[in-house]
Amino acid sequence: MPQWLLQIDGGILLWIQNFLRCAVLDPIMIIYTQMGDAGILWIVLSVVLICIPRTRKAGFVSLIAMLLGLLCTNVVLKHLVGRTRPWLMVEGLIPLVAENDPNSFPSGHTCAAFAAASAWCRTLPRRWMKIVAVVMAALMGFSRLYVGVHFPTDVLAGMAVGLLCGWLAWLIWKRLAAWRSWEA
Repeated sequence: MPQWLLQIDGGILLWIQNFLRCAVLDPIMIIYTQMGDAGILWIVLSVVLICIPRTRKAGFVSLIAMLLGLLCTNVVLKHLVGRTRPWLMVEGLIPLVAENDPNSFPSGHTCAAFAAASAWCRTLPRRWMKIVAVVMAALMGFSRLYVGVHFPTDVLAGMAVGLLCGWLAWLIWKRLAAWRSWEA
């Protein structure tokens, strides 16, 4: 990674740490970011959507999207890139949560959030639901910066991969639906 980009990334994290972190937000952001561990928040919401007939498709498409995102980020990209966590590279940065995975790029939490949100934006029946999905995904990405476990470029890459996976899941779902109607 170019040094100038590392300086910008690190500077943003230090700015968040020095000017945005506070006693009120810290526990909220810690809990929210931990709800994204293993994609659990998005998986639970997807299962709930599957249980409701009007949103069943949204639940299935988001699960496909998150599976694709998991394969892209945690199985391939994190190991291929091997970028270390920011607190190991940015002097003075103090993480608020422990991360066991030493690889930082891209953000798996952000990928899962945007994979689900992207799928939901294509499938949910109400506009307000789509807006809530995007806000929740953006908040997950920001929480990863707030707690100091990802660089901004990690989060942006996670967002891009998640959006791509949401789109691919939608295409897969459409193909499956076309195949099922052809078979009937």
